[in-house]
Amino acid sequence: MTTPRPVVARRAFLGGTAAATLGALLTACTTEQADAASPNEIDIGFCQDMAFHHEQALAMCQRVLGTDTGSQVQTAAADILQNQSYERGMMHTWLQSWGESTAPPSTVMGWMGMEMAADMMPGLATDEEMRELALAEGLEKGRMFLELMRTHHVGGVHMAEAATGAATAPVRQIAAQAALVQAYEIEIFDELLATSYA
Repeated sequence: MTTPRPVVARRAFLGGTAAATLGALLTACTTEQADAASPNEIDIGFCQDMAFHHEQALAMCQRVLGTDTGSQVQTAAADILQNQSYERGMMHTWLQSWGESTAPPSTVMGWMGMEMAADMMPGLATDEEMRELALAEGLEKGRMFLELMRTHHVGGVHMAEAATGAATAPVRQIAAQAALVQAYEIEIFDELLATSYA
């Protein structure tokens, strides 16, 4: 029977993996200018939608960083803020280079064949849930963050896994990395919710 790795060790592994991939993405973008291939509907739609999705994750992190939620939630929020800020910046850079909008979309996921209003995007917290997160304190705030971010990540993984048909290599790579990182983080959230935040 395999013994689960401690949360701290899993975070260290995750951080190393993310750092290596971010470095590879920087190299790819510098040497290939976001790939020689022309972007298709998936490249553009994924970058617009995932950047929009990331914006709410960053807002969640900003609501808990520097509060008394416990060190593990603080570490998770700091990691997500760093990684998703970088990914959002890269996606906006690519969109600008393609002459595409970086404004928040009014409709999303059309490139996946399931177009809907932006506020209905899977994984997004409601305005009321975001207000409750801002007002909560202590372990209650930490648990709410983990639960909302877990749901948010499930939606993110679904979208990232759908981007395999992107025309440009950097977009395929950032989508694959987003799916990998967020899946690992979901496991970490589950471990925390089953212990400290039960």
